[in-house]
Amino acid sequence: MKTVVFKDRVVIHAIAGNGGDGMASFRREKYVPLGGPDGGDGGRGGHVILQASHDVDSLLPLYFQPHQKAEHGGRGGRQRAHGKNGEDRLIAVPCGTIVTEKESGARVGEVVNHEETLHMVCGGKGGKGNCHYVTSSNRAPSEFKEGQPGEEKRFVLELKLVANVGLVGYPNAGKSTLLRALTHAHPKVASYPFTTLNPIIGTLEFDDYSRLRIADIPGLIDGAHQGIGLGHDFLRHIERTSFLVFVIDMGGTDGRDPAEDFQHLRAELRAYQADLDQRPYLVVANKMDAPEADESLAMFREKTGEDPLPAIAELEEGVGGIRSALWEWAKGLD
Repeated sequence: MKTVVFKDRVVIHAIAGNGGDGMASFRREKYVPLGGPDGGDGGRGGHVILQASHDVDSLLPLYFQPHQKAEHGGRGGRQRAHGKNGEDRLIAVPCGTIVTEKESGARVGEVVNHEETLHMVCGGKGGKGNCHYVTSSNRAPSEFKEGQPGEEKRFVLELKLVANVGLVGYPNAGKSTLLRALTHAHPKVASYPFTTLNPIIGTLEFDDYSRLRIADIPGLIDGAHQGIGLGHDFLRHIERTSFLVFVIDMGGTDGRDPAEDFQHLRAELRAYQADLDQRPYLVVANKMDAPEADESLAMFREKTGEDPLPAIAELEEGVGGIRSALWEWAKGLD
């Protein structure tokens, strides 16, 4: 059986609550012989509402529960009592969730900031009770109005993670290990490629308690911008980042050329979205404990003109320099 650990695109069926019916009743009290109609209005149906939350990082719950239904409104009561409004269905989703209608493809909106909300479907209006239908010729109306049905639609929810910094690199370059060293996140780390199957968010906290959200983007491969591998699924999470950290394996795993890796990564980002190549970035020369790393670093500098920060993420060596570079960039945002 396949285990789903992460979902960043799901289809849901949102069903708002129906409005409650109005009521036909008459006031009957011992000393009020001509009390007249007193049927109350029905309550409105509940809405289905999305709400962004920092505490949610995946659309996985909605993958398993795609039908989201709000409560129906209550029926009106005697003595002009208003029926209970249906309870809204509030759906917590990650910050950065985009909503489009399934059938038409029309974009509905997005929720980016914490606690930001978006109404997806609205509940039906409650019906009127018979107290509203009194006329000079009809002093005792028995008619009432039924509640209106709630809206019902299907939507596509797509997540584009909201992070300040994105870690970019080929599979097994050490991005997850670096994220663990910089933050309190605990992504899976292993010696085989594609260990990380979904973007992971970690938070880097500085001495002044300011924070940066860092996204570990799963390893890209050549042709990712054309959808090869899981290219589009991975690349769209880079779109909202403001700063990129290229993690390059200076150990040359599997005979790779670090300089070519860096150039190919930039080309993939540029092919996917032109402005990604214009964003500020930092290059990290990881795995500097490999025997050929010093020679590879010298060649890298010569071929690319870049001066990367050396690091051994697994041993947390050089991590302080990376943290300082991110701090300097973050200060420029103020």
